Amino acid sequence: MIRYCVPALPRSSPDSQRRNRRLVLVTGAAGEVAGHLRRELAGRYRLRLSDRRPVSDLARGETFVRADLTRLAEVVRVAQGVDAIVHLGGFAVEGPWTAILDANIVGGYNVYEAARRAGVRRFVFASSNHAMGFHRRDHVISEHADVRPDGRYGVSKVFGEALGRLYADKYELQVLCLRIGNVNSVPIDERRLAIWLSPRDLAQLVTLGVEHPDIRFEIVYGVSGNRRSWYDNSNATRLGYRPQDDSERFAADVLARARPSNPVAALYQGGDFTVIEQVINPVGPVRPGRQRRRAVGPPVAKRGARR
Repeated sequence: MIRYCVPALPRSSPDSQRRNRRLVLVTGAAGEVAGHLRRELAGRYRLRLSDRRPVSDLARGETFVRADLTRLAEVVRVAQGVDAIVHLGGFAVEGPWTAILDANIVGGYNVYEAARRAGVRRFVFASSNHAMGFHRRDHVISEHADVRPDGRYGVSKVFGEALGRLYADKYELQVLCLRIGNVNSVPIDERRLAIWLSPRDLAQLVTLGVEHPDIRFEIVYGVSGNRRSWYDNSNATRLGYRPQDDSERFAADVLARARPSNPVAALYQGGDFTVIEQVINPVGPVRPGRQRRRAVGPPVAKRGARR
């Protein structure tokens, strides 16, 4: 495979650029990760945003089409005419199996199948570090390491990667799976010093998935160039990934604020997900008269539970 570098935006008139830019469908567009990605990709692609929740702060070059991932016909409809799909939608934390089954298993299948039916050739799947969460923190792992999910959420991400392999081999979909660590402007705790992914590095990885000429099926780790990383991300390097950020510049401040964590969780890359049964879904609806359920399991530090 040739080495590829993400090209700069072409120099041409604004009208010409708008006409020639790829149209990319982003699922889960109302979420935090999509918010970061939208800002970083502004001007590079035309973005068709989709979610069950409305997205009202549309920028130039963005449109919104509502769809429920559990309804195949709706997903096929929003996939029509796009050049690539970036699948960020789904249940984003550990939780009850029924919720994960609907959003991540059924929903994940529907998005892949919609790509096939709509003739979309490019697919970027937001997998997760939690597909590998029961690897120890003193081990450095590559994309070839055995999957060791740390919960039902992690299992759903392994399933999504397996679907990507199927659709690449059987239907010639070009699939890039990103095992995302934690996307944020800054890392917020000690674990995230190893798995942090800056928004601009996320955008670079997504751009590789949308534009790299030779991708068939690839798995890479969605992390910045962190000195403390647990991942051998040489496959991403081979594809042309050149991370711009390193969490180390935040380390002194993060470590000064560090609090004790569950000793079992501290052994494993998945952190708290290895010892809890449920995390409050940050985007889930709360029914009138009902409170969100609290996480079930051994006591854990409150910060750092999500991803």
